Amino acid sequence: MTSKRPNRAAAALRVALSATLLAAGLSACTTTPPPPLRVKVLAINDFHGNLKPPLGGIRLADPADPKKTVSVPAGGAEYLASAVAAARAKNPNHVFVAAGDLIGASPLLSALFHDEPTLESLGLMGLEASAVGNHEFDQGRAELLRQQRGGCHPKDGCRGPKPSWGGAPFQYLAASTIDDATGQPLLPPYVIKRFEDVPVAFIGLTLKDTPTIVTPTGVAGLTFRDEVSTVNALVPGLRAQGVEAIVVLIHEGGFPSGGPNECPSISGPIVKIVEGFDPAVDVVISGHTHRAYNCRIAGRLVTSADKYGTVLSEIDLVIDRRSRDVLEARADNVVVRHDQYAREAAQTRLIASWEPLAAPLARRIVGQLSAPLTRDESTAGESTLGQVVADSQLSATEHPSSGGAQIALMNPGGLRADLKPGDDGQVRYEDVFAVQPFYNNLVTLSLSGAQIQQVLEQQWLNQPKPRILQVSRGLRYQWRASAPVGQRVVPGSLTLNGEPIEPGRRYRVTVNSFLAAGGDGFTVLAQGQERRTGLMDLDAIEVWFRGNDRIRPGALDRIVRVD
Repeated sequence: MTSKRPNRAAAALRVALSATLLAAGLSACTTTPPPPLRVKVLAINDFHGNLKPPLGGIRLADPADPKKTVSVPAGGAEYLASAVAAARAKNPNHVFVAAGDLIGASPLLSALFHDEPTLESLGLMGLEASAVGNHEFDQGRAELLRQQRGGCHPKDGCRGPKPSWGGAPFQYLAASTIDDATGQPLLPPYVIKRFEDVPVAFIGLTLKDTPTIVTPTGVAGLTFRDEVSTVNALVPGLRAQGVEAIVVLIHEGGFPSGGPNECPSISGPIVKIVEGFDPAVDVVISGHTHRAYNCRIAGRLVTSADKYGTVLSEIDLVIDRRSRDVLEARADNVVVRHDQYAREAAQTRLIASWEPLAAPLARRIVGQLSAPLTRDESTAGESTLGQVVADSQLSATEHPSSGGAQIALMNPGGLRADLKPGDDGQVRYEDVFAVQPFYNNLVTLSLSGAQIQQVLEQQWLNQPKPRILQVSRGLRYQWRASAPVGQRVVPGSLTLNGEPIEPGRRYRVTVNSFLAAGGDGFTVLAQGQERRTGLMDLDAIEVWFRGNDRIRPGALDRIVRVD
């Protein structure tokens, strides 16, 4: 009997072990998977140094008549900071990013100090990363690197409330901007942020066409690579690091229909770019076109947040903790309305620390205006503001000692705000600065009549939309929309002071230094000879105001569309 007891014990042990293994197997099959990770991504684009609320706010559909729009006060650093704080409080897993053009073409309060106040303001809001936009290159690559890394301006020194500039508190990203000398990106291509140990990558890049829309000397020695191939080349390396959730911050955009949270249709460069991205890219945060949209392109979420801090994109990601990939992405473009958000106290203090330094120049009276000068275009593309700016540039350079100009041409993209007088009709320096914040030199150069004709045809050639140059007094022409691109100026209609422009004759033409270098696609201007550099564009319009008593808007009859 004793010989059987071990067998009975072994059998009992086997039964018990089998039961344990069976129970463990059942338990493994019924284990609840971990809940998905939820991440909130906050995004802006095209802030352009608007520390104070932009004039006009944002235009939204009129609740009383959806076919019309109304202007709603919105934007500015104080209100944007409050909106960011409110959104951030909804989820401890959050990040604040941007899609470029945070600086450049800025109001005086920021531009006077090389946009250091804006960089400080955005850092105070908690911005962590941004793509580099084309306007970040307005003052050239060396200045962008100084703004990122710190140090006093080489010419103006440190003029802020602090002893020195410590650099942007967030990281600029430039995956597609290659330094020719090193073959490497000028700034980091991406950042990876971990949320509860789940990594999310943010790739930043500017648009490929940056060299055509900034002063070429500012980007000399840099190559701007294709957006799609740049992103797709980075995907394998990110995946090798365990990254499956990928967000692209790109300074390129589209032209949608619908309101800030609608997208019944969208056109423009962003469409083909998004369609070409590797399927691993989950979300695209865009900018550049100053439009608000919330779209799905090629199955991906694509957003843009208007401009000047008037909209905050609030993007919610649902991420699988095991695969680390995005299961769902949705967005809400929140309008930063002044009647829904209060001024954020820290931003108010920051602005107050810079304003006294700018006030003496900003509030100086430069002239008077009888009625607003606007960028509103006629059917032919002419505006009252564009006329006055072109006339001021011609006046500043028409004397033989100043260049002998006969014609002045102004790019519409260089006009950044309408010019509105105060209640007393007075115009201040800060007002004219808001119109032309780039502070470009005027350049007078010689072109043949045939070349002038070519320049005008380039208004429709290789442009995302027509760029109708504003023309100075005395120059007139007609154009036909139904004619083929390259043949739209009506033959024989181009005249100067009533006389036909002769193809073989040389004319003296004034443009700003941006256009003179072939900017905005006007490459023929880069061929101009006998160049004479004059005063700054902003100084020209100030002199014009001082020399003309109470300026009035003129008739929009210099450019005529015939169909």
